[in-house]
This record gives sequence, structure tokens and C-alpha cells, in this order.
Amino acid sequence: MEEDHSHFWKKFYRVSKETFSNWKWQVKNLITTPEQLEKIFPLNEKEKEEIKKVCKEYKLCITPYYLSLIDCKDQNDPIRKQAIPSIEELISKGYDDPLAEEKQKVTERLVRRYKDRVLFITTNFCYTYCRHCTRKRIWKKNSKIDSLNLEKVVEFIDREKEIREVIVSGGDPLTLPYPTLEKILESLSNIEHLSIIRIGSRIPVVMPMKLYDKQLLKTLKKYSQKKPIYLATHFNHPKEITYFTKKAIDNLLKIGIPVLNQTVLLKGINDNPEVMRELCLKLVETKIKPYYLFYCDNTKGVSHFVTPIEKGIEIIKSLQGEIPGYAIPIYVIDLPEGKGKVPLMPTYYEKEKDKFFIYYKGEKIKV
Repeated sequence: MEEDHSHFWKKFYRVSKETFSNWKWQVKNLITTPEQLEKIFPLNEKEKEEIKKVCKEYKLCITPYYLSLIDCKDQNDPIRKQAIPSIEELISKGYDDPLAEEKQKVTERLVRRYKDRVLFITTNFCYTYCRHCTRKRIWKKNSKIDSLNLEKVVEFIDREKEIREVIVSGGDPLTLPYPTLEKILESLSNIEHLSIIRIGSRIPVVMPMKLYDKQLLKTLKKYSQKKPIYLATHFNHPKEITYFTKKAIDNLLKIGIPVLNQTVLLKGINDNPEVMRELCLKLVETKIKPYYLFYCDNTKGVSHFVTPIEKGIEIIKSLQGEIPGYAIPIYVIDLPEGKGKVPLMPTYYEKEKDKFFIYYKGEKIKV
């Protein structure tokens, strides 16, 4: 029997379940201005003024679905912190481009950090602008990609035979018009030495009903039969996993697309062993593989979310032995200046002369 999730579409909108579940309605009703937000979401006068100030610097965009996940009575709601602008964004320090992606561009849209992988930035648009976004610098830029840009991307990848994987990212590539998305997938799938296409998208989190669309699923299935396609998504809190999520993920799995998750460690949102444990277990129950737990990049407008580095190690250590190994993500830090990802692991062993000891749940065990 299907669970009752009517509170999602009755919370801020007097519409039917069918209407709320229609991604085109979701797009039509995106909240993109402080004035729109004020009409729907309860805010005090101070919050209204602060949000207007922030939106002069950083864009606002939230889907009705994602907004409906917020407990509006809770100032510390984890979805609220990720979606609604905060004055802290104007106070927090950081770097415009902490990972030096601009320096590592080989074309206008292509970033190469590793020999075997490239990052293809297809758009700067998302259905929800995450307040912790590491690419806040590109929000104001032109979001369109033309045939010349795509031609340059394909020419470079085709020439560089060491490249075996392309991460199609943005912004969110699943917001692109279907003909544009299809042209990208078609062009990439025709490159002989390319083995894998990875799509980075937060659609399963902020608008899962987009993955009910038959045309989109048909396109993804068509090209997943030519090259393996993985979808890497971005759940940060167990509240983000709902009935709508599960249906979207099932639709992807049915067309042969595995789903990986990259969580960002965020202060006041998931920097807690119990929250992370619940998230990881809910992910695997939804058939999503926890892949990475990222240390939050020190981006301008984001640094208020940054935790001490050791917090992530503490969390991973707390999960070890408490949940299955396949449910535990790899904790990584993306080094400054684009030097790449490095895993950070808890230390479980100690050697004393010719004796070897393992630490497990506070106990020192000789092996």
C-alpha cells in the first residue's frame, strides 16, 4: 500500500497530487525571487530584508518540492539551511574558485585535472541553488551551450586518448532542453576510446519527478546502451529521501543506470554521526551507493558550512562496524589549487616492536 505523502503538496500549495508530481508544474512554479518566497514561506521582517541583501549577490532558486521538505517552524531545519539564503553568505570568507577549475580549463567548458577524466560544465543553471555550492562563481554567467562549445569539447576528448571518462556536470545537466542533452550524449557516445559517461545531477534530490518523464528516460536509456552511464547525485540529509526519491531511483535502475551519492560534510546539517548513519542506511535502502563524503570546499559565501577536517574522520570511524561496509562512503578532501582528491581515513592500528595491535570500538586487540 502506498504511503500517504499528501503533506508535500498540501503544505504550501493547494494542488492535487498529480499536479504536484508534474515536473513541468514544478518548473513553472520555481521560487526565484525573495518576493515569491515571502508569499509562500513564513519569514519575519529581518529575514526578508537579509534574504533580499543576499540575493543581490547570489541567486535564489528553489523547487516547490524541495521547499515542501522544510519544517518552517525550525530555524535549523537542514533543508532550510541548504536552500534559503542566509546573511552568513555575505559574511563568510573563502575563495571564488577553491579548486582552481578556471586554471585547469582546456576549453571554455572542459576542466582536466586527471589524465583519465574530464569535467564538462554544460550549464550554470540548477532547479535549486544550493547555498553551499562550490561553483557559486558561475551562477551569473551565461548558461547556454552552443554547437561550437560542444564541438571544441568533443575535439579535445577525441584527441586525448588517455581520457576514458567524462563527468557531465554544471549547474545541472538534466535541466538542459532535451535536444541539447541528447546532442551531448550522442557526441560523447561516438568517441571510441571513451568508456564511461558520468552525469552529476541533484535532480533526484530537488525535483525527483523529472525522472518520471518518459522522454528523458528514453534518452538516457538509448545512450546508456552505447556507453555505461552512471548518475552521481548529492543527498546530504535523510530528510531528502522520500517516496518521490525512491520512484525516481527505481526508474533509473530499470534503464540500467546505477546511482552514486556524493555527500558534502556541512556544519549544522550533517556533521553528526547519527545523522550520517541514518543517511547512509536510507541511501542503500533506496538502492543508492554512498560514494564520497566530501570535506566542504572553502568557497566564498560558503565557509560558514565548513567543519574541522577531523570531524569527517570522527564520523567515518563511528560508522565502522555499525553499518555494512558498502554503506560507508570514502571521506575525501579536494586539495586547494586543483591538486585532486585525497582520502582521509581513521587510524585503527599500532605497532609496538614486533607486536601489532588493532583498535576496535575502544578496545586494543593484539593480532
